[in-house]
Amino acid sequence: MDRTRSSSTSRRTLLKACTALVVAVTVPAVVGTPAFAAVPASPAVTFTNPIAEQRADPHIHKHTDGYYYFTATVPAYDRIVLRRATTLQGLATAAETTIWTKHASGDMGAHIWAPEIHFIDGKWYVYFAAGASNDIWKIRPYVLESSSANPVTGTWTEKGRIALPLDTFSLDATTFVVNGTRYLSWAQNDPAVGTGTNLYLAKLANPWTISGTPVMISSPTNAWETIGHRVNEGPAVIQRNGRVFMSFSASATDANYCLGLLTASASADLLNPASWTKSSQPVFASNASTGQYGPGHNTFTVSEDGKSDVLVYHDRNYKDISGDPLNDPNRRTRYQKLYWNADGTPNFGIPVSDGATPVRFSSFNYPDRYIRHWEYRAKLEANVTNLADSQFRIVTGLTGSGTVSLESANFPGYYLRHKNYELWVEKNTGTATFLADASFTRRAGLADPAGVSFESYNFPGRYIRHYNGLIQLQPLSTSLDQQDATYYTE
Repeated sequence: MDRTRSSSTSRRTLLKACTALVVAVTVPAVVGTPAFAAVPASPAVTFTNPIAEQRADPHIHKHTDGYYYFTATVPAYDRIVLRRATTLQGLATAAETTIWTKHASGDMGAHIWAPEIHFIDGKWYVYFAAGASNDIWKIRPYVLESSSANPVTGTWTEKGRIALPLDTFSLDATTFVVNGTRYLSWAQNDPAVGTGTNLYLAKLANPWTISGTPVMISSPTNAWETIGHRVNEGPAVIQRNGRVFMSFSASATDANYCLGLLTASASADLLNPASWTKSSQPVFASNASTGQYGPGHNTFTVSEDGKSDVLVYHDRNYKDISGDPLNDPNRRTRYQKLYWNADGTPNFGIPVSDGATPVRFSSFNYPDRYIRHWEYRAKLEANVTNLADSQFRIVTGLTGSGTVSLESANFPGYYLRHKNYELWVEKNTGTATFLADASFTRRAGLADPAGVSFESYNFPGRYIRHYNGLIQLQPLSTSLDQQDATYYTE
């Protein structure tokens, strides 16, 4: 039993007189007393996946001009494309322009891979990898530059190859700044280390020139990094609360492709490999239940209001591939919200089903707690690190009639339904009873119109509310009842 609820009767009597005064006020949490929530600092963002068919290795830059700029690998491996829109979803239908085409011969003549667009010191730069027309596996990193305000229509010049001490297979260059110092990270093979690719880091003297001696900060040593190939590649950086998180892709580019995570303190010497700690397991991997395979080569961006972090990545919606997966064109660009655990670490969750992305429901009066399922029973709990247990997709109600239904993120086809006035996550049986039990009328939050409340379709007047740590379907008679039945989407 939820200890904060064990003396609920006496607490409810005490609170009845004062709830009207505190509904709109945020107060600090006290043991045994709810902390009434303001609208969450990171409200829900939803997208409709996939965003771009046949676009792998996506990269997005949100610029100060109000546009998002998107580039990615095209299956022909022969050009660099760019599109822009004022919204993330808008990139799905934005016009696409080819800003650069591979050389007819020599270097930069084959395998144009993984472009990234960055804005550095007033100019645009695209980092990309390319092979040679006469040696397509002579993959090396290169840089383009544009001083135009609009990089989609502007002129691009070649700054050439990024010179690295080792003249070996190297790709996936990315750049980021920590405490005023700009770094370059990339993947490269070192025959002295072994087959496959490792992750390297160096300072930049300018956007196309490294400074000093690069250091290897990660090599593929875990079983999940070495399936099919020994791979660490596609580094991408996000920073939060004094820590630097670098995601990377591992294993072959089929269904075994996945994301790992390196973590360092922002105050540490990032060029000291000992400053970085690697996750013991993948942080993002294939999921058969949602039909998503080989998620990887990601980047990070932010929502339009800047309040939510967004994970951008590619995957396929099937597992079996004929031949070399590099010749399969169907990796798609996808989005979903990136969440953060209570300990300050990122929570990637699972690659969610195609269609509308899910949300979480946080409690109005216990803002650190979320509706989640555990052994199919709906509960209200904090620190739900198995993120998908607390994610639901808001879909058209199974009964129609202006209702909504809440579909489980990690059990597609399973819905939140009431049974004996308890809320469970169960598979849709298609019966009239199930359809009605799993349908709700969405209302403005009863304790705060900025929130949401859900009224039963077949038991009008009863709402989804939490009580003693469990999710129930109950009638509401007090302001505290209304608070228990109010949630925010995150």
